[in-house]
Amino acid sequence: MLSFSVNSDLTKRLKTLQSAIAEKFSEIKNLPKDELAFIHRFARISMIGASTRIENAILTDSEISWLDEILSADGKTTSFQEKQQIIEDKLSKDRERSIEEVAGCRAMLSLIYEQAKDMIPLTESQIRGLHAELLRHYKKAGHYKGQYKKNPNSVVEINHKTKAQREVFKTADPGPITEAAMSDLAQWYNQALHDEPWSVAVACEFVFRFLAIHPFQDGNGRLGRGLFLLTLLQCPDPHIAFVAEYLAIDRQIEKHKEDYYHVLNRCSNGKFKADPKKYHIEHFLNFMIKVLVEAVADIEFYQKKFHAFNQLSGKASKVLECFKEEPEIKLQLKDIIESTNFPRRTVANALTTLLQGGFIQKYGKGSAVRYQIVF
Repeated sequence: MLSFSVNSDLTKRLKTLQSAIAEKFSEIKNLPKDELAFIHRFARISMIGASTRIENAILTDSEISWLDEILSADGKTTSFQEKQQIIEDKLSKDRERSIEEVAGCRAMLSLIYEQAKDMIPLTESQIRGLHAELLRHYKKAGHYKGQYKKNPNSVVEINHKTKAQREVFKTADPGPITEAAMSDLAQWYNQALHDEPWSVAVACEFVFRFLAIHPFQDGNGRLGRGLFLLTLLQCPDPHIAFVAEYLAIDRQIEKHKEDYYHVLNRCSNGKFKADPKKYHIEHFLNFMIKVLVEAVADIEFYQKKFHAFNQLSGKASKVLECFKEEPEIKLQLKDIIESTNFPRRTVANALTTLLQGGFIQKYGKGSAVRYQIVF
């Protein structure tokens, strides 16, 4: 079913990954529910932040965590519309598009986490529905969200600092070629998911071919990375399907963003191909194995964060709340004293504890010292 060969080296690496995931499954499957929920939230926020920043959004994970808490308060699907003004007033005025992208990515990933098993078999209609969810808060996308592209597009790498764009490869032409390619891809995936022994290889081919088609006018990168998570959650291997919920996959892709785009180009030689056997998807698989190994290892970091958080004193927790309410701002000692009404020494001790626990960062020296929350 795969369009490429899994050689002996890739087989060895897949077995090593599978063993690491099985070991992590054994370690976390019986953790308390609150600890698992904490790890999942860290992974989810990291996924939202990294995936949107790869596409040039600028919100930090701490800002996204604050936004998520605001939107989760009442659990309504209309929360963003009701609280958009509050969110935009809180964060810098140059972040409106980023806020809309983050809210949409959050909505899309929520559907994937909650309904992955209900999307078997996966249909084109479901993929279009995820795209509509991704762009639901972006006003300019009203006429094309959930619809296949009408105009040519390509995979583009955006330089975060200069905003310069570089074409990675040309994608499928709009119209019949895109429509036929997406129909073939959905059929192929539903069969390969159960017939192929290497589920991660299936996930890589599915997502690479989706990105090569680039079926929508906008949002293909974010949706493609969401679909990779979806394939892992749908995986017949129960270890992979369970652990996937706690993996910040896109956090690792963001770390290796330059390699990510290089690999996409290397697989395609810069051009869409109707016959997937003409791609070199083994390079993408090799890259994603590295990403997944790092994401699995990160779970331990989230566990340590959970235990450090639970060991905070009441006063340290209160000081930390000051930062959560001002995720974009670097606070001075006097700001925190005013907010908490705690003595100077108490605040100083709490800041030391929070620095040691990795909850905040310190900037500057002497009277210019400021602190900012770290997610």
